[in-house]
Amino acid sequence: MTSDHPRITIVTPSYNQGEFLEQTIVSVLDQRYPNLEYIVMDGGSADKSVEIIKRYARHLFYWTSEKDGGQAEAINRGFKLSSGEILGWLNSDDRLESQALEVVAEHAQRFPQAGAFVGHGRRIDTTGRQMNYTRSENLSFERFCHWLSGGSFLQPSCFFRRRAWELAGPLDETLNFAFDIELWLRMVQQVSFHPIDELLSTTLAHPRAKTMALSYQSNLEVAFVVIKAGGINSVRRPLGEMVNSLARHEAMAEQILSLPLARLAWRFARPFLKAPGAR
Repeated sequence: MTSDHPRITIVTPSYNQGEFLEQTIVSVLDQRYPNLEYIVMDGGSADKSVEIIKRYARHLFYWTSEKDGGQAEAINRGFKLSSGEILGWLNSDDRLESQALEVVAEHAQRFPQAGAFVGHGRRIDTTGRQMNYTRSENLSFERFCHWLSGGSFLQPSCFFRRRAWELAGPLDETLNFAFDIELWLRMVQQVSFHPIDELLSTTLAHPRAKTMALSYQSNLEVAFVVIKAGGINSVRRPLGEMVNSLARHEAMAEQILSLPLARLAWRFARPFLKAPGAR
């Protein structure tokens, strides 16, 4: 351990993502970061995930494959096992860009007052085509409240100090989609977020990714956590657009609101909402 290489913990939650998991693990290990603590929390996958994890087990601080309470619970358990000064999680269909951890460590040393660090992120499809590129700009509570209308960043490009986690964590395990945003909304009120003007991660967009397959439910949950945090005015317009869209597609609305948390988010949001054009 050296003073310019603080211990960094990365937790990867995974469940039946054997198709993508190896690329994720390799992207972390290929960082060659000298003070890495890498933890893989598999939820008892029935595919080839365990075989892949075992292939790299000697390079991992800890791994397990057992039934868990979902993605947020797996990440929380991983961080409980960790000792890193800097923390982050990397989902099993995402990857770190080359030298990302060195860049984060450098900024952590240069900006000791910062509690969290956010770099650029990009999203690609399964052919490798870049779909969008998100920069780390205006990292404030007010901006995060506009998550549904441009105030976002890509989660794999965010790292935070242990003290920030201790102040704002853990992740809310009752949430399926927006537990990261709910954490950022709490964390940014406790510590400052520092932008890093470099690409740190790549997210893979594929049909099985839950934020793509269940985008309406995901957006409803984002609105739910923003409203709870006091940002109702920031989500009125995107929520209104969802109201109008769902009103035009009754069958789709019934399917979308079949999930308990989506129904809860909807019930929570409706009293605050007036759809654009409504009388």
